[in-house]
Amino acid sequence: MENKDKTEGKEEQEFKHIVRIGSADLDGNKPMHLALTKLKGVGFIFANAVLDSADIDRNKKAGYLSKEETEKINKVIDNPLEANIPVWMLNRRNDVETGKDMHLTGGDLDFAKENDVKRMKTIRCYKGVRHAFNLPVRGQRTKSNFRRNKGKVMGVKRNPNAKTGKT
Repeated sequence: MENKDKTEGKEEQEFKHIVRIGSADLDGNKPMHLALTKLKGVGFIFANAVLDSADIDRNKKAGYLSKEETEKINKVIDNPLEANIPVWMLNRRNDVETGKDMHLTGGDLDFAKENDVKRMKTIRCYKGVRHAFNLPVRGQRTKSNFRRNKGKVMGVKRNPNAKTGKT
């Protein structure tokens, strides 16, 4: 009889060490609001908004999520506007190609970023030129930083033939 009770309790609270949400594996021991930040393109505030719109406790461990809850989270991350997440939280507003507001995650975010840099390089705008020459794009000074781009540093060389001042 004791064995039956133990197995019933395990079925109710089935713990998964790795949870698959989006295109990433999340740690099952972490609370949901921290575990979702491991997805590329999902930050702390967006993760909390996703959990609020999916009606999931933010402090619930990721390993205790049911299939229905993971599907809800996936739907909200894929279509945040349908889940009433405000437009200002999206990471791709007024897209250049489509003109739509969207939120990109994972490989789609990397692909869009690469395409944006390529477009800036082809139209030869200021940021594109800075990207092309591996220089800082956002106005930083270059006198002391960004030395990795300037080549090998020699330092001060002493001339062995120079007079030392000794007589």
